[in-house]
Amino acid sequence: MYGRKACQLVREFSTGEKGQLTPFNSDLFDQVIAECSQHYLELQALIRKMQEKELDVQTTKNEDHYGSLIHHLSLVRNKRCLMSYLYNRAEIMRNLIWKVGPVLPQEIQEKLSHYEEEYVKKHYASLKSYESNIDLELAVDMIPPKDPYIKVRVLDDIGEGIVLSDDKIANFTRHSMHFLKRTDVEQFISRGLMEELTG
Repeated sequence: MYGRKACQLVREFSTGEKGQLTPFNSDLFDQVIAECSQHYLELQALIRKMQEKELDVQTTKNEDHYGSLIHHLSLVRNKRCLMSYLYNRAEIMRNLIWKVGPVLPQEIQEKLSHYEEEYVKKHYASLKSYESNIDLELAVDMIPPKDPYIKVRVLDDIGEGIVLSDDKIANFTRHSMHFLKRTDVEQFISRGLMEELTG
């Protein structure tokens, strides 16, 4: 039955946990693309057949007209399902960029297609370009913190010689504790590399 694979693709996405990505189903996606191509070829063949009989494609109501209508509607439905699948995945990726930053965790990167990885890079680059144009960092908390400095513990080796906003250099070795500006460490906290120490 026409459109079943496209419907399966959307159903697969909708049954996943809200806000979480499932692995990109390239096999099913390619099958839906192939089905779209087949519908297009069938549609063109039926329209050509009607034109060869010198029938008006718009007004003639015969079996070729209804066959072409079925292929056209199936093609439109498949395209809508594909667009829905891609749009919803892109929306989750955009939300992740706001929360985590440009470097998505490995378990999320494994679920992306090559084109989605490129999308994440380009979206982040355009976001940073916009931020530099308006000279404002948009990814910081909307509610101002009580104290601009926080105490953090490094959970995983991040590296040495990391330049902070006040041009100081920090070494973030595992289990080390620091008292730093919130804006300098938010990206590391959101990626799970640091934790905020309270109390």
